[in-house]
Amino acid sequence: MARNTDWTHDQHVLAFHLYCQIPFGKIHQGNPRIIELASLIGRTPSAVGFKLSNFARLDPVHQARGVTGLTHGAHGEEDVWKEFNGNWERLAQLAATLIAQLKAEPLEATVPLMPWEKKLTGKEREALVMIRVNQRFFRSSVLAVFDYRCCITGLTEVELLTASHIIPWSVDTQNRVNPQNGLCLNTLHDRAFDRGLLTVTPEMKVKISPILLRKEKDAAIEHHFTPYEGIIIPTPPHFAPASEFLSYHNKHIFRNDN
Repeated sequence: MARNTDWTHDQHVLAFHLYCQIPFGKIHQGNPRIIELASLIGRTPSAVGFKLSNFARLDPVHQARGVTGLTHGAHGEEDVWKEFNGNWERLAQLAATLIAQLKAEPLEATVPLMPWEKKLTGKEREALVMIRVNQRFFRSSVLAVFDYRCCITGLTEVELLTASHIIPWSVDTQNRVNPQNGLCLNTLHDRAFDRGLLTVTPEMKVKISPILLRKEKDAAIEHHFTPYEGIIIPTPPHFAPASEFLSYHNKHIFRNDN
């Protein structure tokens, strides 16, 4: 895309897509992902950084903080925000397609497949690639929301972090890719969350299932779970977990057995 004054719709899509995947405090012209996007669309890292910062003025969390942003290009940002905030699969897939086109490579090159998956053909393979695109966007967005650290323990080893669905993937198809339907958890607490052995309330308070808490002689449980009972998770600066999703987990998945 040639550099010019006006941002195109596609450029706004790519900027919003990236905005969702960078911790708010790391939106600056020196961020490698901002530099990469700037190179792809023929703009300066500074311009892309400003554009991403400008999307913050549309974010309810930042509006509450008084973030106003710049007025130039406002309509393009507003249009894209309205178009895709709530249509996350479409955002992930369109942006991935645009990036593949700019790099002159097939879409699946951006989401490597397992050896057995490469044997698939036709619509089955296309569908799998789109699933992988959605999964990658969800993971990247949720980890960015929590600044790449487990929201319960603070662990920062990315290979041990999981983007956990609050309402399971199989239950709510509409919000499968919604960043607000996710928590960044380490693999152990992700498993416990998935099995209802811990939950997070709409007030962002961690609750451990009595099933675990009553096992007083289990040193591992006392070390990995008991200390986190009742702690408050700081609310992320944007795309914080939706209270209605957390309420669902509390009511339908958490095992509050006594």
